[in-house]
Amino acid sequence: MSISRQKNIEYLKANPDDWDFIIIGGGATGLGVAVDAASRGYKTVLVEQSDFAKSTSSRSTKLVHGGVRYLAQGDVSLVREALHERGRLARNAPHLVKNQKFIIANYKAWEQPFYSIGMKMYDALAGKLNIGKSKIYSKKKVAEAIPQIKHEHLVGGVMYYDGQFDDARMAINLMQTATEQGALLVNYVKVTELVKTDSKVSSVKLHDELSGESFELHGKAIINATGIFVDQIMSMDTKEHKPSVRPSQGVHLIVDGSFLGGQDAIMVPKTSDGRVLFCVPWHNKVILGTTDTPLTEFVLEPRPLEEEIDFILETAGQYLEKKPERKDVLTAYAGLRPLAAPKEGDGEKTKEISRSHKLFTSESGLVTITGGKWTTYRQMAEETVDLAIKTSKLPEKKCITRTLKIHGAKETTERERQNWLYVYGSDKGKILALQNEDSSLALPLHPKYEFTGSEVIWAVREEMAQTLDDVLARRIRALFLDARIAKEMAPKVAQLMSKEMGKDEAWEKEQVESFLTLADGYILK
Repeated sequence: MSISRQKNIEYLKANPDDWDFIIIGGGATGLGVAVDAASRGYKTVLVEQSDFAKSTSSRSTKLVHGGVRYLAQGDVSLVREALHERGRLARNAPHLVKNQKFIIANYKAWEQPFYSIGMKMYDALAGKLNIGKSKIYSKKKVAEAIPQIKHEHLVGGVMYYDGQFDDARMAINLMQTATEQGALLVNYVKVTELVKTDSKVSSVKLHDELSGESFELHGKAIINATGIFVDQIMSMDTKEHKPSVRPSQGVHLIVDGSFLGGQDAIMVPKTSDGRVLFCVPWHNKVILGTTDTPLTEFVLEPRPLEEEIDFILETAGQYLEKKPERKDVLTAYAGLRPLAAPKEGDGEKTKEISRSHKLFTSESGLVTITGGKWTTYRQMAEETVDLAIKTSKLPEKKCITRTLKIHGAKETTERERQNWLYVYGSDKGKILALQNEDSSLALPLHPKYEFTGSEVIWAVREEMAQTLDDVLARRIRALFLDARIAKEMAPKVAQLMSKEMGKDEAWEKEQVESFLTLADGYILK
């Protein structure tokens, strides 16, 4: 089943009425709502102003986790909910979610018993959905697991398990899952107005960002799941709307896998400013991050601040034998978290603002979901759909997503994960079949990486990729792994896309120029 954006748009224009759910926003939350609503049997449409997961949802630390630091803050219920969801996600998308060992290195004698007790509690909160038991590690065991960890003054460590995944790939698989469940999804379609009938939101005016055309859709339940942009939609609903979201920037740096030297991750529970820091293996690289910096503006392409870059390099360098420097950074990316804003007079530090999600229903019936994190996207979606059913008086239907397999679901061995194609799960064979049909598509897009032309064709035909950025950033992740290499791949990928999509040389040239400018923002000068 090919997924064609053009066909979907044509269908929407021909069938603008009687939608049960109109979901605004194609990040983790909106896609989760689309899967939930469609799998219950509701007539569902989702529109996204840019590409799926373009914003926050492709820029995470790539963890499916309970949140060890929330446990330290005493937020037990948030941690329990996230750990249960972690277990469900590992079962429903085993091709993308893997068990990852994390080590808290101990450099003082008291740290080992202290963190060991905390991690036993973490294990216990996961209940039957736990993915592995924490253990105390000797100094020797820590050094074996992470050869590049700083040995001086090392006493030992505490090992625990959490989940690790590929966020943008998960988003694309959720888009495919929602489609299989009967939903209709389109990227590059922006909401320009909410239309009301008898003071209730009854339709949305839309603008196709690629063709420039406008159209309207009518629906019973309108869901605002736009992440960092929720206030823009709420302002369309009521002129007096006060901001409900506080943006916080999280920055990550990607360095070569040799900086860890093994497959286990480091978790630093307390840095100089009270945050946690992770050094996590990801696609043969290492992610260093994250920061938590309050910002005032919402943008699709945030940029790391110099002090954030310095903080990560400095902190990681305290735990690694080979201290990473600016020249070692292959990619630096930033994402904005849509934290539910605190009430006046509450603490202003973003690391203290609740990570739990919040649901609002406006007088017009608009349902807004904000906050939360990737790990709990399914739970958030279930609560959103339940609330929308009540608000819009839709016939009740039971949620089935706790056990619903996500597109591509396939048990994946550690050995299979050595080859990048594992991210496609059960679709891997279809990508190889494209290479059999045309041997030129088996050629690597770059001599240093495994990505091939067949994946570009697949991204266009099956994953609704419309631009060079869609392919290189969120379908094959090249931009997030090595921005300079992604720039070198750009002309070849644009050529393949252009041929597949029937575009001309001018489109190719414009796409390459635009992508090169974008990618420069991921490279440290």
